[in-house]
Amino acid sequence: MNLHPISLISILDNDFYKFTMQQGVIRLFPYAKARYQFINRGKHVFPEGFAALLRKSVDQMALLQLTREEKKFLKVTCPYLDPLYLDFLDGYRFNPEEVHISQDGGDLTVKVEGLWYRTILWEVPLMSLISELFYIATGAIRESNEVIVEKSREKIEKFKKLDVTVAEFGARRRYSYEVHRLVLHTMQKYGKGSFIGTSNVHMAMIYNEKPIGTHAHEWFMFHAARYGFKMSNAMSLENWVNVYRGDLGIALSDTYTTDVFLKQFDKMFSKLFDGVRHDSGDPLVFADKVIEHYRNMGIDPLSKTIIFSDALNYEKVERIASYCKGRIKMSFGIGTNLTNDAGPEPMNIVIKMTETNADNDGWTEVVKLSDEKGKYTGNPETINLAKEILGIN
Repeated sequence: MNLHPISLISILDNDFYKFTMQQGVIRLFPYAKARYQFINRGKHVFPEGFAALLRKSVDQMALLQLTREEKKFLKVTCPYLDPLYLDFLDGYRFNPEEVHISQDGGDLTVKVEGLWYRTILWEVPLMSLISELFYIATGAIRESNEVIVEKSREKIEKFKKLDVTVAEFGARRRYSYEVHRLVLHTMQKYGKGSFIGTSNVHMAMIYNEKPIGTHAHEWFMFHAARYGFKMSNAMSLENWVNVYRGDLGIALSDTYTTDVFLKQFDKMFSKLFDGVRHDSGDPLVFADKVIEHYRNMGIDPLSKTIIFSDALNYEKVERIASYCKGRIKMSFGIGTNLTNDAGPEPMNIVIKMTETNADNDGWTEVVKLSDEKGKYTGNPETINLAKEILGIN
């Protein structure tokens, strides 16, 4: 394969919750280690030489560093990122030795291992590189810029008519950096009153938008390994509050099913957090459960927000908005449907934490038990153990 690697142009070309979690890890778990693994859900066949091409792109990431302008943007826009963390990020460099890449025929293996506070930043840029390089290596032909802009304009204008707010969450499975820029430019141009920002910090800075995000499943998965499955949700939320003191108040609910989460989302957490994020399972069933939960806690559901972020398109957003209107506040984080609607089929890939060594006391496997069983990740034996301990059928 005689193709050139691609280079990311900013260390902030990453999802915001990676940086917010990184600050939490540095403060609370500086000695913890983590392992991540690439999961090819879509059974994509990678062409010969792809691993070498990805390796070159990954190696080039060692050159990325925070610029003075980027540091100023974070300081002004995100006051809950403290000066000590911003100074740390100023000196942070990706270490490509933490990433292990190999290929056997059409099968690609990518693993990451190292200190958690360092390796936490690899997932999103690795996925965006794999996605963009795959289309280049397979000779995919995307639609024209004009067609992509028109599609994006039609989407955001339809969301405006629904009177809903929408954020872009599509960095990890984007078609390309260029398409990502086109989509965001269009959303901002035509989406006033509906488009509220992006999860990608680099793009937020370029377009003077708000970077959006709080934490991801790995935060809860680590806490399960550190404190046990029964304590995972409560300790994850408590530690988040200890770091952010009320800022970044949207809680992810489905790492060990929403039913288990809501049992531990007591009155203190329910009042303190601004709302919850939906990422798997039936969104309407989820909405009913959350609304009922708040009412049982004596909390007006209209004072809280659900962020819906699971494989959204216009039809799904319309159905959710119609169902939830007047019952609870809502917003929508839309990813692949925005940043990879360019002609070729979007990739179905993820990178997940697989193990953690919480305090130099040995490696522990981690699992995720979403509301949608097809999204379970981890060793089947550990999944069954978690289900037994948590009483999940």
